[in-house]
Amino acid sequence: MTLFRRLFTIALATSLISVASAQNLKVATVDMQELFKQYHLTIAAQDQIDFERAKINQSNEERLVRIKEIESNLENFKKQIEDPSVNESKKQSLAKDFKLQQQEGIQLDKERREFIQRRNEALNQNMIERMKSILDDIRKLVEERSKADNYDLVIDKSGTSISQVPVLLYSKDSMDITASLLKVLNKDAPAPKKPEDKKTEGKKSEDKKPSDKNK
Repeated sequence: MTLFRRLFTIALATSLISVASAQNLKVATVDMQELFKQYHLTIAAQDQIDFERAKINQSNEERLVRIKEIESNLENFKKQIEDPSVNESKKQSLAKDFKLQQQEGIQLDKERREFIQRRNEALNQNMIERMKSILDDIRKLVEERSKADNYDLVIDKSGTSISQVPVLLYSKDSMDITASLLKVLNKDAPAPKKPEDKKTEGKKSEDKKPSDKNK
């Protein structure tokens, strides 16, 4: 079935080019992956996602500090309880403290794991929605250009078959409208930010938001 799909996809692409040639259709190619990758909104979205991901990791590390401290305390309690020189009354007190801290550690680790899962799921969902919106913008522009320039066919040159074979095996560079579309997409792009500007922006964002520790 896979081989059939591969052959069918290649045959379809070849047929499209043949038909276009035979009937003098106006055809263009576009690299959708390149448009998506170089679109300034994609870059901005990825930067924001990376920033939010780093914040989640930082919160995770902060929560692990107390958990590791408890683990160290438990190890110390265990050694004292097993120490034959420690009297029975002291061992009972240590055993009580051991149990209390053990329960605290279990609860904190549960809360940590649930927090990480919750935040990552929310971030992933936000990422999916933003990327979908960006792809919709790009598709809309391609469609508008196709109609404005009266193209009969616009083929995505970055497309691949199910077996990862390029659907479009060859096309002239003159048919490619990717660069001109990218220029339109990025006409309102802000000036590139310097590294120090990103750090300042991140600090301001951090100061405005409440701490994640109690969420």
